[in-house]
Amino acid sequence: MADQIPLYPVRSAAVAAVANRKRAAYYSAAGPGPGAERPSRYRLEDESAHLDEMPLMMSEEGVENEESDYHTLPRARAARRGRGLRGLPRRLCGGWASLCTSCCDWLVNVCRRQRELRARTVWLGRPEKSEEKHPGNSIRNQKYNVFTFIPGVLYEQFKFFLNLYFLLVSCSQFVPALKIGYLYTYWAPLGFVLAVTITREAVDEFRRFRRDKEVNAQLYSKLTVRGKVQVKSSDIRVGDLIIVEKNQRIPSDMVFLRTSEKAGSCFIRTDQLDGETDWKLRVAVSCTQRLPALGDLFSIRAYVHAQKPQLDIHGFEGTFTREDSDPPVHESLSIENTLWASTVVASGTVIGVVIYTGRETRSVMNTSNPKNKVGLLDIELNQLTKALFLALVALSVVMVTLQGFAGPWYRNLFRFLLLFSYIIPISLRVNLDMGKAAYGWMMMRDEHIPGTVVRTSTIPEELGRLVYLLTDKTGTLTQNEMVFKRLHLGTVSYGTDTMDEVQSHVRSAYAQLHSQAGGNGASSTPPRKAQPPGPRVRKSVSSRVYEVVRAIALCHNVTPVYESGAGVTGETEHAEADQDLSDENRTYQASSPDEVALVQWTESVGLTLVSRDLMSMQLRTPGGQILTYRVLQMFPFTSESKRMGIIVRDESTAEITFYMKGADAVMAAVVQYNDWLEEECGNMAREGLRTLVVAKRALTEEQYQDFESRYAQAKLSVHDRALKVAAAVESLEREMQLLGLTGVEDRLQADVRPTLELLRNAGIKIWMLTGDKLETATCIAKSSHLVSRTQDVHVFRPVASRGEAHLELNAFRRKHDCALVLSGDSLEVCLRYYEHELVELACQCPAVVCCRCSPTQKACIVRLLQQHTRRRTCAIGDGGNDVSMIQAADCGIGIEGKEGKAASLAADFSITQFRHIGRLLMVHGRSSYKRSAALGQFVMHRGLIISTMQAVFSSVCYFASVPLYQGFLMVGYATIYTMFPVFSLVLDQDVKPDMAMLYPELYKDLTKGRSLSFKTFLVWVVISIYQGGILMYGALVLFESEFVHVVAISFTALVLTELLMVALTVRTWHWLMVVAELLSLGCYVASLAFLNEYFDVAFITTVAFVWKVSAVTVVSCLPLYVLKYLKRKLSPPSYSKLTS
Repeated sequence: MADQIPLYPVRSAAVAAVANRKRAAYYSAAGPGPGAERPSRYRLEDESAHLDEMPLMMSEEGVENEESDYHTLPRARAARRGRGLRGLPRRLCGGWASLCTSCCDWLVNVCRRQRELRARTVWLGRPEKSEEKHPGNSIRNQKYNVFTFIPGVLYEQFKFFLNLYFLLVSCSQFVPALKIGYLYTYWAPLGFVLAVTITREAVDEFRRFRRDKEVNAQLYSKLTVRGKVQVKSSDIRVGDLIIVEKNQRIPSDMVFLRTSEKAGSCFIRTDQLDGETDWKLRVAVSCTQRLPALGDLFSIRAYVHAQKPQLDIHGFEGTFTREDSDPPVHESLSIENTLWASTVVASGTVIGVVIYTGRETRSVMNTSNPKNKVGLLDIELNQLTKALFLALVALSVVMVTLQGFAGPWYRNLFRFLLLFSYIIPISLRVNLDMGKAAYGWMMMRDEHIPGTVVRTSTIPEELGRLVYLLTDKTGTLTQNEMVFKRLHLGTVSYGTDTMDEVQSHVRSAYAQLHSQAGGNGASSTPPRKAQPPGPRVRKSVSSRVYEVVRAIALCHNVTPVYESGAGVTGETEHAEADQDLSDENRTYQASSPDEVALVQWTESVGLTLVSRDLMSMQLRTPGGQILTYRVLQMFPFTSESKRMGIIVRDESTAEITFYMKGADAVMAAVVQYNDWLEEECGNMAREGLRTLVVAKRALTEEQYQDFESRYAQAKLSVHDRALKVAAAVESLEREMQLLGLTGVEDRLQADVRPTLELLRNAGIKIWMLTGDKLETATCIAKSSHLVSRTQDVHVFRPVASRGEAHLELNAFRRKHDCALVLSGDSLEVCLRYYEHELVELACQCPAVVCCRCSPTQKACIVRLLQQHTRRRTCAIGDGGNDVSMIQAADCGIGIEGKEGKAASLAADFSITQFRHIGRLLMVHGRSSYKRSAALGQFVMHRGLIISTMQAVFSSVCYFASVPLYQGFLMVGYATIYTMFPVFSLVLDQDVKPDMAMLYPELYKDLTKGRSLSFKTFLVWVVISIYQGGILMYGALVLFESEFVHVVAISFTALVLTELLMVALTVRTWHWLMVVAELLSLGCYVASLAFLNEYFDVAFITTVAFVWKVSAVTVVSCLPLYVLKYLKRKLSPPSYSKLTS
């Protein structure tokens, strides 16, 4: 049926023309580049013509949606739902409701109105010249302020029907005609709940306030005309020139003007922004870097034009202009010239001009506001409370009706409502909150998961209801520690146990070169002699190993750094570094940990990178010689090209070589024919290794000069610059000599594979959301067994238009039982046009991997799953870039690791290792949910049974609204007589923790919510009505002369029945449960001597009292024990099969 629905809605010519203009404007705004060709390839007319022939799963709502290019289906649905709900009060209440709704909407719009974001011109060091007002730079993570704290907390409590009902009942006791008992019996429990909640929220708010204050009070050096001054982070303004030292956090978004490093560049750590622990290279604006001194920044008239603040952390467009030079200097600015807030300077000292502050910084825009999370169990109990309230109203109306509406019937109705108000026990909230606190305490005390911290104590049951787990990759599944594992040369392969052979080959090759050269030089002579095709096949293994090791040692973007003492200026640091080139003092910096692993490996086999700048690099041979290479050109790795290249000139021989390494998919097309590359790449990938193909091509001086002229011309072109530059580089990438294949392993966290297997067996679907590259993400998905070896993987092609997305979704729909891998850009396009279809298809996959995801996209995916599946989601991560995802999920788990504590502090639960999540869910999550479900229903049963007795008593007493038990009896029943045994249910467990870990399939049942449902609730209602009726009628039948004997018999039997019912409910006895039962019984027996106001002391000491109470109790409980025994024998639950 769905296949017959045409994809494109029938639209009028006018609407089609408008959509065509929008699309044309969109592409023209993209400017020159690869996207500039798209309008011709994907015209609207061609697109609609083809799309109509290829239907996609599409709902009728999507067909009706004319602006489907720009509005996604669920949003339209939500809007329609919203319109329907807003229309309801209008129809019910007429004009007044309409007026109130309009006023409320206006107030909300005024409160939420945000200033329009615009591009800006920022003058260097002159904040006063700013044309408009910009937000302050203070960080604020608090949910409330001084004025909104009490109203906000009270609203969060009383928006639940349960709490609101208690408040109304308590307030009614101030009316004399409605007063039933003592005020403290109503207000004490409610006050206790509110006091605990307010205290907890106040502590959390104070902690957040203290953390914010600490960050805002950090001091930075600000450059002024009079020199350096110290300024707080919160006082930084747009246009300020800020100096940031090494290992210091960058306080706001800045353009990089100057550095103490000679090369004019620095490294920054971005792990708290994008989750990647590899260091990023940033380049200072050349105009300001060339200035002789810092103070000259104020002697020039210069400004930065920056685009408007936006979410994209991987892109930036701007220009730097210096007006006082002749001619004026214009420099294009890109992401390489930026220093985003929340990143950390890793090398040197940097000076930048602030362009965005506060809520306009990239890090804040990618962080969502924390929300108050409410557990599904609380929502379900709230629904049951509403059902109980309807029963309460119905019972009260029946009583008044049976009275015949005599006298002031409305007052009697209210009195009956209050008499039966115990149907909804106020102790439910108290018991559940105390239970949640107990579960949190147990989690933090579990010695199997040390270091676990419960930061949100209100949702421990959510850990037992999860269906989707969304996990970060770097630092969560992996340690982000790369280890070189394999080198393959076609005919010979080297692993970790044979690296000493590689070392001996390198040593012998360089020794031979040294002897042939007769001195220190001529490092490349033998390879040049072996260049013709004939002899190349006959190359010795030593020379082939030497070639590939040298290629790996040269083709990278790694910079060696030498830690100096307390050097401040770049010149001092470099002078010391030149003097101390010892291996112990050297560390490597690079934009990818793979690169560092490769360079560390070449060092281990004898060829060491000792220094590098933008123009040259130096290698040290096993014999101690220093080889110098001049860097002529660098072609960095991009997600589109999937390869990187470098052209170097050997200073000793003047030979020019083009080295390149990259993914096998792109390199296979540029290397000479071979019959082993594809097979070996597949073998390494199956082992979970990240593969790189290494190749080279020798260039003559004429060939290089010809390339350089074409390359320079392409870089200066205004139109289609990217295409022309790519074409120039591709002219070199022909018939390259294949040198070898490398395999690098990203070490997984401890026990990741068994933990993922455990979660899968528990019925939890796992999605991996990462900011890393597609190849890396796919590789880790396979090595961690997130995707099994036998499973197909569908890599979603990069799509940029509706047509491409349509074709790719159709291709994916034909696949069955295969994992999906897609990038953030493709996800964005698909969500714009086919949100519902994409989520529906993705949810059918056994595993989903989303790569190149921004923090905002991660949170968006979580919300999509919540909206479309209505299932519980859990997000786990360890970096600042995971905070939005963690806060958006129903349950957020943070790992405290190498990437800092941002995720851990923002999460509901904090753990130290990924493997701990297995026990957290299978043991603690499962038991928390089952215990709370049993506790909640038992507390309701306790209220229902006494309300049933009250109803029977009122019926016998001619429907009089007179309470059966008064004063302390009601307070004692809900507290000291039954509270401890009932609360001891939080210690109950159906299976032992080891059994729950061994059989994760037990977890599957919980997601269906069978432990707490209307079915189980109705069973408890029937039990309560039966027991309440037996207790009351039994007492009425057996009492002899005085009414006070009825109270004594029924109340004593009621307390004993509750204690026996707890024993009936318990599945595994704990010594504290026995203590609670005996303590409660002892308290009741002891208090009988003091309850002469309610009981006849002479009667309760007789044998008649004892046998009558025993008879009533046995009749009320024995049938239930028999039924439980029969059910366990005839239809045993799954856990009982394991325990037996």
